[in-house]
Amino acid sequence: MFRSIRTLCLPFLAAAFVCSASAQTPAPPTLPPAQQDSQPPQDATPGQGPTFTLGVRVNLVNLVFTVTDKKGRFITGLKRSDFGLLDDGRPPATVVSFTQQTNLPLRIGIMLDTSSSIRTRFKFEQDSALDFFLQVLHPGDRAFVEGFDITTDLTQDYTNNIDALNQGIRKLRPGGGTALFDSLYHTCQQQMLTLKEDTAVRKAIILVSDGDDNYSRALESDAIKMCQRSETIVYTISTDTSPTRGKGSDVLQTISDATGGRTFFPERLEDVALGFRDIEQELRSQYSLEYTPSNFKQDGSFRTIYLQATNDKYHVRARTGYFAPKPGQ
Repeated sequence: MFRSIRTLCLPFLAAAFVCSASAQTPAPPTLPPAQQDSQPPQDATPGQGPTFTLGVRVNLVNLVFTVTDKKGRFITGLKRSDFGLLDDGRPPATVVSFTQQTNLPLRIGIMLDTSSSIRTRFKFEQDSALDFFLQVLHPGDRAFVEGFDITTDLTQDYTNNIDALNQGIRKLRPGGGTALFDSLYHTCQQQMLTLKEDTAVRKAIILVSDGDDNYSRALESDAIKMCQRSETIVYTISTDTSPTRGKGSDVLQTISDATGGRTFFPERLEDVALGFRDIEQELRSQYSLEYTPSNFKQDGSFRTIYLQATNDKYHVRARTGYFAPKPGQ
């Protein structure tokens, strides 16, 4: 059951408070944060609260995000009053819920680059991916395995069976060119956008690659847009351990930044596993904010999201926006 709108407010970039059931302008900053959270938040139970996937029939946005300090350590236990939010340049009309999402079911895809350029690093990718599944998958989670070079090879569809996922990993063989953008676009479209669930889930892709693309028809921007349409966080792990980061590293960074994920640059091949471990920790250390946008139109346009912590010691990592549904969706 939703609480009173007056008790579900966010500070507007640490200055004005978004607090109205129907108005679309921020209220004056007369109420201190301590008073605002004077009663225990009923919506702060980890893994609970109303959830939603944008693009169905209701104009609600569910934003999953991560908070770290300046040393990259995950920050948990924050309140809704610790954040300011702008959606398409405006504060939200209403904030419906704020939760720390530690137990939300996961829908994870691991995409392993199987192009010839990573042949010498491939076994590390396979072993690290299996270790990740062993650590991260809980009974309510499901995952799939996919390799890509010039085509996409789904060797294991969604399952919670570790043995089946391991077999899917071992079936992959390196060789061929690299169509990274085509593969990411196709995967988000086929595996994430069409995903139908009775309950809320967290969708993420872990992309292990050197970031080079020499075969795609789709552009980098096309792949990112499909990730955003499917509300999928993309974590990237670079397999390029050269002293200087090339164009491929920039590609991986751009994809992760746009979708609210993170890029890992292991210094040694053996450190690829550390990237998987950090992702596992992050997936259990996130927040979820559900709100109604102001001036919302079902026109299929892209709406930007700007989320910031009121404490400048904290860094917020969230997707940069989403696509509004079109009429009839």
